[in-house]
Amino acid sequence: MVWLTHLTATSSEPPELVGGKAHGLVLLHRLGLPVPPAFVVTTSACRAFQHDGVLPDGLLSELASAVEALATPLVSVRSGAAVSMPGMMDTILNVRANAVAEAVQQVFKSWRTPRARTYRTLNDIPHDLGTAVIVQQMVFGDRDDHSGSGVAFSRDPTTGSKTPFGEVLFGHQGPDVVSGTNLTYPLAALADREPAVWQQLQAALAIVEAHYRDACYVEFTYESGTLWLLQVRPGRFSGAAAVRLAVDLANAAVLTREEALLRVSPHHLKHVRTPRIATDVLDVAARGLGVCPGVATGRIALTANAAVRMAADGPVVLVRPETSPDDIRGLAAATGIVTARGGPASHAAVVARSMGKPGVVGVAALEVGEDTVTLGGRTLGEGTVVSIDGTSGEVVVGEAPVVTGEADEHLTRLLEWADAVVEASAVGAAVEKESAGDPVAGDAVVGDAVVGDAVAGGLVVGDAVPGNPVVEDAAAGDPVAGDAAAGDPVAGDAAAEDLVVGDAVVGDAVIGSEMSADRSGLREVERLSAAQAVLRQT
Repeated sequence: MVWLTHLTATSSEPPELVGGKAHGLVLLHRLGLPVPPAFVVTTSACRAFQHDGVLPDGLLSELASAVEALATPLVSVRSGAAVSMPGMMDTILNVRANAVAEAVQQVFKSWRTPRARTYRTLNDIPHDLGTAVIVQQMVFGDRDDHSGSGVAFSRDPTTGSKTPFGEVLFGHQGPDVVSGTNLTYPLAALADREPAVWQQLQAALAIVEAHYRDACYVEFTYESGTLWLLQVRPGRFSGAAAVRLAVDLANAAVLTREEALLRVSPHHLKHVRTPRIATDVLDVAARGLGVCPGVATGRIALTANAAVRMAADGPVVLVRPETSPDDIRGLAAATGIVTARGGPASHAAVVARSMGKPGVVGVAALEVGEDTVTLGGRTLGEGTVVSIDGTSGEVVVGEAPVVTGEADEHLTRLLEWADAVVEASAVGAAVEKESAGDPVAGDAVVGDAVVGDAVAGGLVVGDAVPGNPVVEDAAAGDPVAGDAAAGDPVAGDAAAEDLVVGDAVVGDAVIGSEMSADRSGLREVERLSAAQAVLRQT
């Protein structure tokens, strides 16, 4: 059996076999972008190792041949599961060619560490998948004054705006960027320091984004002025950023409106009206960099173990100098995360975004001790209540008042598209039923919605299922179907503007309340869900 494969533009193995990271490197090759030579040991080899406790027969000889083909004295050895597990497994740099087998075993063993098992449990990732291992020619961000490393999004992951976003460290390797232990620079600083590399990076981001038809994320190193890409994936935006991205791509004709509607998860809309700490709060103790929007209030916990213990009695905010993969249980238990060091690509920031928890990193005025923290010159004991704003980066002592923003133009536009899909479906169904001679009133048919336990254009509405279709024109007094107009009796003695049927929701009508002429009163999640249901049936 073959246990490894070289990564080239012609590689065709699926991510389940070579892992998501290696699959991304193949894409970069196909797009003609600069990638250091590499091969990947498959997840099948990892599963065999987990079962037998030793590397499978034949792998040692394959490794020897593959390393010889790379023709380099030093390699990097990185984990790469089919499902992303950021920072949970080992990465080993500067590995001598004759020590590769030992390094591969170390990465395989890291699949079973407590932190990795905890992460998989939290994210419903099967424990028997195993990880692939990428062995790649080393490139050196610490080679000279014209070398460095960084991470980059093609767009801002917090707002969705079309501005490259990330961070960079000059004269450092990649792990120094993501560890949170070093003071990083905004990605745009690369433009002044290394303008040629900056132009290459911008061009690469544009190429990848065009391929994905989505925002993208890359990790990069440049050595002596030469750019190398080490990882790529879609941006995975959420909340308001996901909404803006989808709308902007549709406006640019990269996506259709229907595709844009399906790109945004209803879960994203739950967080789109981002809570913020009220602007009149005066007791702002410190500020850092907000890396995941939202407001979290809770008692300070100074270790991961303390966070787990204290969370049993109420919300906690984990406060650390920086976080590491070993903190995963505490990060999961906390309602918010604050670190003294780190930037938008630090471990704390990445985990906060992946878990949807408000996070603030790089709080320069924060010092973390064993039992207390110093925040803006004030000493606070563990258990003190603080509030954090993951947008502004504010840290406030006590429980801060919270305000919620109004819908912005991108959300408004997306929901208008959603309503149009639902209404077009209802009109089409109504015309079809009228042509077939089907009843409009009697059993509470509105458009194509049979209220109660029936189906609205294929959508079961039943007990308050979101977004049952109602035609906007009906509210203006136009006929919906046959002789049934918005002001005429429909469904017995109930008018379309005061429709009361079971526990159902029709348009914006809830039982016992007056039906609005405007669908916008429905919650955003319901309006989007209704449109997605229609689109998935067509």
